[in-house]
Amino acid sequence: MSIDVGGVDHIYVAVSNLARSEAFYDAVMRFLGFKKGVFPIAGERHLHYFNRVTQYSIRPARSSDAHDPYRPGLHHLCFRVADRAQVDEAARGLVSLGVAASAPKIYTEYADDYYATFFTDPDGIRLEIVALRKGRIIVRDHWEKLTEFEDPVRKAGL
Repeated sequence: MSIDVGGVDHIYVAVSNLARSEAFYDAVMRFLGFKKGVFPIAGERHLHYFNRVTQYSIRPARSSDAHDPYRPGLHHLCFRVADRAQVDEAARGLVSLGVAASAPKIYTEYADDYYATFFTDPDGIRLEIVALRKGRIIVRDHWEKLTEFEDPVRKAGL
């Protein structure tokens, strides 16, 4: 039997102020096409935003320390969309919601076709929306040829 992870099922984020974060995420996640579920765990209110494939949950933090993306832990979370037009639409929509989203652009330091917008939540957790790019398409379409663990795309000559 071979294990085949098909994607990230869910991400859980602890927030310093659940009400403030709920207002932010309700607007952002609704705009991005997610639905919302409220499910308390151990008596604490937890909020679960989900679409067909991914769940993004928030819960109350146990400390009020500010998030630092360069300390151990989550650096950022990136949502992928189909194309650049959707990145543009997402950035415009986020700005219209009052979210300080960066202007979409190509980030060649990541890849020649890496087109994204960045924004942060009320706790400073970095979020990103990126367009599907060639590297992901190559991996998706040629998965069976990628037999090596390290540098499989290069070693397969793709």
